Amino acid sequence: MSEKRKKQSIASTGPGHPGARFSLRYYRHLLAFYYAIEEINRNPMILPNITLGFHITDSCTEGMISLCKALIILSGEKDPVPGYSCHQQGRLAGVIGSLSSGTSGVIAKLTGTYRYPQISYGAMDLLFNNRIEFPFFYRTVPNDHSQFQGLIQLLILFRWNWVGILTLDDESDQRTCVELKREIVRSGNCVAFVEVVSSIFHVADRQIHQVINVVRKSLANVVILLSTKSYFVLNFCYRVDWRKEVNKVWIISAASSSLANINTPGTITTCITFNSSLVFSIAKGEIPGFREFLYSIHSSGFSELSFLQPLREHKFGCDPLSSLSRCSGQGMRSNLSHWHFSMDNFHFTYSLYTAIYAMAHALHDMYADKTQSGEDLKLEFQPWQLNRYIKAVRFKTSGGQEVFFDDKGNAPGYFDIVNWILLPGGSLDSIKVGSFNQSAPEGQQLIVNQSAILWNPYFNQTPRSVCSESCVPGYRKVLPPGKPVCCFDCVPCSEGEFSNTSDAENCVKCPEDQWPSKRKDQCLPRATEFLSYDDLLGAALASIAVLFAIVTAIVLGIFIKYRDTPVVRANNRDLSYILLISLILSFLGSLVFVGPVGSITCLLRQVSFGIIFTIAVSSVLAKTITVLLAFKATNPSSKLSKWVGRRVSSYLVLLCFLGEVALCIAWLLISPPFPDYDIQSEKGKMILQCNEGSTIAFYSVIGYIGFLALLSLIVAFLVRKLPGSFNEAQHITFSMLVFFSVWVSFIPAYLSTKGKYTVAVEIFAILASSAGLLGCIFTPKCYIILFRPSLNTKGHLIVKNHSKQR
Repeated sequence: MSEKRKKQSIASTGPGHPGARFSLRYYRHLLAFYYAIEEINRNPMILPNITLGFHITDSCTEGMISLCKALIILSGEKDPVPGYSCHQQGRLAGVIGSLSSGTSGVIAKLTGTYRYPQISYGAMDLLFNNRIEFPFFYRTVPNDHSQFQGLIQLLILFRWNWVGILTLDDESDQRTCVELKREIVRSGNCVAFVEVVSSIFHVADRQIHQVINVVRKSLANVVILLSTKSYFVLNFCYRVDWRKEVNKVWIISAASSSLANINTPGTITTCITFNSSLVFSIAKGEIPGFREFLYSIHSSGFSELSFLQPLREHKFGCDPLSSLSRCSGQGMRSNLSHWHFSMDNFHFTYSLYTAIYAMAHALHDMYADKTQSGEDLKLEFQPWQLNRYIKAVRFKTSGGQEVFFDDKGNAPGYFDIVNWILLPGGSLDSIKVGSFNQSAPEGQQLIVNQSAILWNPYFNQTPRSVCSESCVPGYRKVLPPGKPVCCFDCVPCSEGEFSNTSDAENCVKCPEDQWPSKRKDQCLPRATEFLSYDDLLGAALASIAVLFAIVTAIVLGIFIKYRDTPVVRANNRDLSYILLISLILSFLGSLVFVGPVGSITCLLRQVSFGIIFTIAVSSVLAKTITVLLAFKATNPSSKLSKWVGRRVSSYLVLLCFLGEVALCIAWLLISPPFPDYDIQSEKGKMILQCNEGSTIAFYSVIGYIGFLALLSLIVAFLVRKLPGSFNEAQHITFSMLVFFSVWVSFIPAYLSTKGKYTVAVEIFAILASSAGLLGCIFTPKCYIILFRPSLNTKGHLIVKNHSKQR
């Protein structure tokens, strides 16, 4: 090993705690500081030929004391003079410390004035992210923001959206609490309460009872203990009332995560409240040889460490002047419990260790640059010159963990998540159940072995901490006015909507061809419905239509068989044939309205109905006009005789037919009927139907038929009192009255019904009006032909007509 000839000094402000002056935990920090310095000095690869020294002071966790001790370090004198430096050996390179954010901030403001870099091993306050106010401040622990992100991801993992926070009335704690609450709310979770506990814990009885009542009555089963003070959790153990609060899950922040303060003879069995707590702790690392170093401490081996003498006397009863036996390594080890040197308690000790190495590596890099540039290797340098090397430092510890600082002086955000377990002896032990690495890719930052967590026996399953229970699929969340977003009501999805996830903010409409299930948690295909032959109504209408078509065909057969009889001849035989054929087609045409709809059937339905019915009504009109012309033509001076004949009636039917055809062609060209579905008439059903396309065209076709029927009614009414041989006009008049009654009733019925019943109404109107024409016009004639043949003679008609004229 090469001889180290120059000396560089590093200062440390170690913490203390009133009432715990000889806390082994804080002496362990001092010993780690000493161990790291000696390890570096023995390592020829770091700062060769340069010896690191140190100056340690006790901050007592008090800002004023920290300020005074920092002045002592800067001046090198017990009676410091600001701005004056009198270091007898070496040169001050930088400051390591402190553990708490409060004392670190006070020290940083002073050392920053002189531009000395400072590396804290415990300050996590977000305040130090301000590089304008703290440009020379660094830390080997993650900042609070990293811890907050881990806490929030833990809450999200267990779906704890309703939590409480307990904190101290310290300024740093208050600032940290406000930031944590803001981050929790920003993540979509809620804070049930924030209770502030007095720093003077033992005198705040009334306040503590109020806090306990709030915690006890709250629905929040998860409570976060947030503080930058290491003794925060310990103080709860001294309160008998707190020991009854076992029905909560406690999440303890990193600064209060050490068991070293709790597992002491005076507090064992008093901290049962925190059994099964989850704790965020600084990721522990291995300090090679440090455990053996601690066990080897005794007066003969470390006589130069004068600061250890009070610890020896207080913890081990070692007084070299009276009892050397107690000062042996074996004797001192016998007075220590296993947890004194448990590596599980070395979280901040390890951060201190890495802080010293970070400072040493920065010094090494600075002197290496001087060597490469050929400068004189002198110890003299300005404090701020080291700052840029600390910014750029990057190395790996013996355990493989990479150490570096980001642009705000923060170390990587590594946390261990541990589970505190109550042991049979009453002490607490820690079991690592997870970790949080902020540098990991999103979605892989938090790792928790849920099966390894031992929950408090009060909970028989993973605890829940919610203000409102989750809304099951089929419901959506509704936020009552003035309530946090986590306190909501669950209301069923509206008609036609569904939600297939828990805690849905909104329900979603199903596609048009689907309908929500009974629970409204999924969409199911709508039941397709149309007027089919399987329906009783459809089958009945179809049967009636076929029956009437058969009856009409029979009537047509009778008329053809008795076509030469006076009754058939007297009523324009050809028009009767046309009318009967059109009625047959009309009855059969109604069958197109039954069954599934398609493009062809939609086109045929109304067009065939319009054209066939026009032929039927125009035939009736031609009959009445023929009667009228025949009567007028009997006058010798009348010029109408040339209009009497078959051609006139045939032309009239053809003319009316062409008018309807023109309307139908225009309808099909402009806006033809098309297949459609109705999802409004019946819930959960999709009714197949034909959309008429142009409503105007549809009613024009119907209106044209109505006009012809009205004209037939008027003409038939005018000729109703003609001689008896032409008494068919009376039958036509009555048939037109039936026709109009049906179709006038059809319009409101058609407009008021929905779905397949609309089709049924139209079929009924077609059948009823067609049956009216058939019955009123042809029933009397069939009766005479079949049952009163004696009346079906020319002589009878002449006699009857003669008697009428008389």
